[in-house]
Amino acid sequence: MTKIISTILLMSSMVSMAETLPAQVNELIPTLQKWGQDPILITAVSEQNKSSLTLEDIKLRDATWLATDGIDDRMKAIMSNAAAKRLLELEKSQPYFFEVFLMDNQGANVAMTNKTSDYWQGDEAKWQESFNSGIGAVHIGDVEFDESAQDYLVQVSVPVIDAEKAIGSITIGINLDLLEGK
Repeated sequence: MTKIISTILLMSSMVSMAETLPAQVNELIPTLQKWGQDPILITAVSEQNKSSLTLEDIKLRDATWLATDGIDDRMKAIMSNAAAKRLLELEKSQPYFFEVFLMDNQGANVAMTNKTSDYWQGDEAKWQESFNSGIGAVHIGDVEFDESAQDYLVQVSVPVIDAEKAIGSITIGINLDLLEGK
């Protein structure tokens, strides 16, 4: 496990970041990596990974997700399962955490604290780079203005690690204005 954490820390230092990314984000990475070792989150990802969910099924769910205004029963389930409750606890641990979601080994949502814009994250860098074909790595997204938060946010994604292998990933939104104490 130490070898993987060392590799992830080394890789995180090589991640290219936007010029406006505050240094405090890098300081949070070890804490966020520990989230990827949480037993509740590992169990939830492991269970979904064992399901018979195919990529075709995921893409169909994604299309329905994108076409749905509001929150349907599937979304409610993903926002109220044990892993979602744990994510909400982690999110509430600091005022600058904003929107946290958990993904399986295909990039499909397992749990979330807020409705994500889509169900399948597997076609996005945040999942691809943090899952990293089961090796795991840290991905830091671009700083962007978030309409719902009305502040600048960055998403940091870390692998969910079980038996020294990435089995999924977590994306954590960080409100930079709150992080910097403005």
